[in-house]
Amino acid sequence: MVGAGLVAIPQLAAAAPPSSVIELSPTAARPGDTFTVTQTLHNDRAFTVTGAKAGLYGKESPLPGLVDLVSCPGAFACDILGGSIRGGFGDMASGETRTVVFTLRVKDTAPAGPITLQHQFIGENYAFETLDGPVLTILPAVPDEADLAVSLAASARGLPVSRITYTVTVKNNGPGDATGLRVTGTYPAGLVYAGSSNCARVAGTRTVNCDFPALASGATTTSTFAADAGLLALGSLTATANRTASAPADPNAANDQASTTCRALTSLIVRC
Repeated sequence: MVGAGLVAIPQLAAAAPPSSVIELSPTAARPGDTFTVTQTLHNDRAFTVTGAKAGLYGKESPLPGLVDLVSCPGAFACDILGGSIRGGFGDMASGETRTVVFTLRVKDTAPAGPITLQHQFIGENYAFETLDGPVLTILPAVPDEADLAVSLAASARGLPVSRITYTVTVKNNGPGDATGLRVTGTYPAGLVYAGSSNCARVAGTRTVNCDFPALASGATTTSTFAADAGLLALGSLTATANRTASAPADPNAANDQASTTCRALTSLIVRC
């Protein structure tokens, strides 16, 4: 009997990592936003690469014209040189791997559109090939405006004095955040001011100013003020609320004003 022989299966050598690999997060950003590029270098040469640097470029347009360099943890130092952004590692021995995380901010003047990131392992004694990486999409800037919508509601309670409480509501429909908001409320003749949660009455008038320091896009805020029915409070009683100040610009004036009407049957009986 002839014994079965053992057949040796040749082992394939593991492929060396690429000389440079980058990861982009997020893949889209607006002017003013920051994003990160994680770049990993690997020296697969049989010699030490002196003065090793990670290099980033823009394929369609010079990258430094589109972004600012914020930080580069992992590198000894980082800078902008010509059309590149670089992070230095010093000498890298054969087989060595190094990683840097670039944090970059999209310039306020950067035009919208895609930009292909290119990357390279660069040394003083050797430079690897330039590789194409992921695409960063620069989105249009958020318009410098905030649409504020004002609404006004009223509720009355009875004896011994009929008091009407007005609730001013402001919603920021965006797209930007708003600051320095003021809504001016006016209550009708025949009513006597009775106080507010955070609105200030303008002396000698039937108006109150409700101020809001800031309101984020999509957020809603409220303020209340109250007035009591006097002896002359009869018939329809209409109050108004009007946005009188805010920043940035409000593009829609149609929803800046609101009104509500109550009816006084007598000075003691008010329905809203």
